[in-house]
Amino acid sequence: MAGPIRHPISLPALENFLRAAVPSIQLPLSAQQFGYGQSNPTYLLSSASGAQYVLRKKPPGQLLSKTAHQVEREYRVLSALAGSDVPAPKVYCLCEDTAVLGSAFYIMEYLDGRIFDDPSLPDVTAEHRAAMWTSAITTLATLHLIPPASNEQLRSFGRPNGFYNRQIKTLSAIEAAQAATKDVDTQVPVGKIPKFDEMMRLFSETQPEDRSAVVHGDYKIDNLVFHKTEPRVIGILDWELSTIGHPLSDLCNLLSPYQFASPDAAGVSVMGGDPASFLDGATPGLPTRAEAIQLYSQAAGWTILPSQMFWGDAFGFVRNSVIVQGIAARFATRQASSEKAGMYAERIPKIAAIAWK
Repeated sequence: MAGPIRHPISLPALENFLRAAVPSIQLPLSAQQFGYGQSNPTYLLSSASGAQYVLRKKPPGQLLSKTAHQVEREYRVLSALAGSDVPAPKVYCLCEDTAVLGSAFYIMEYLDGRIFDDPSLPDVTAEHRAAMWTSAITTLATLHLIPPASNEQLRSFGRPNGFYNRQIKTLSAIEAAQAATKDVDTQVPVGKIPKFDEMMRLFSETQPEDRSAVVHGDYKIDNLVFHKTEPRVIGILDWELSTIGHPLSDLCNLLSPYQFASPDAAGVSVMGGDPASFLDGATPGLPTRAEAIQLYSQAAGWTILPSQMFWGDAFGFVRNSVIVQGIAARFATRQASSEKAGMYAERIPKIAAIAWK
């Protein structure tokens, strides 16, 4: 999944840094860039000895948001989870000196497993598909069962309450900045998300019962690494949005393919594959949405009401519209990491319409 370099990095500068910072990494290195990763350019580093590592860095240039692209946060949460039951890749170093590669970066281990951009997990048996989704769900519950107060590093990741109010404030600021971003060629702004302000007011007025857990922030199938042959998760990637928050947010994000399979969401899915594969009974081995919620409830030890899932799904659609708007904004400034970034702008009003409904 790694190929040509789209955002060049200086290997001599990186190697000079690593000689002092991580002498265990054998030099010299070669580099390729992964095709996925909408937010932060991600590279596969290979040494002559055959050892491989992954480098994640902030995009080059002036960034649109201070709350996005937080590779420093990714590094710190991965460090905090070391030794826990949560499958997280080992990290080697964090470099915040922009003189080295132009922006902050960190290096972690390369997990030799499988990544699926289609959450229906094609090309595996029905038995493995069922086990892999069960593993994804129970792995999430394992993360949420870690008491945030049990770890000094995790305690610093966020306040123990008021998560959705903070989300509303943060998303509102990000949406406004992204809406005002102009295309470097046409000077046309990205534009506001339809009914965004009205939806934020509605979410402020009624919320589910507050809960506190370590949340990933973007927990979904394509951010998981599965074992090469066994139906289990061996690693969780892309932690830049992690915080202390409401576990409902992660669960709704994981189960969003079921929502994108609805007739209302035709043609707007932000996931790979065919959304219709998540209609009940369409894909052998895939749990139904109700079964998935029940699996999580049993593993996490708390009962989720249908009204809570409905609220969380609506909020998730709005959050997705902001994420897609961000991809469009980065494409407008030519900072987008993904090769497919240019196609996302047309989806913004469609996703917002689903959230509003």
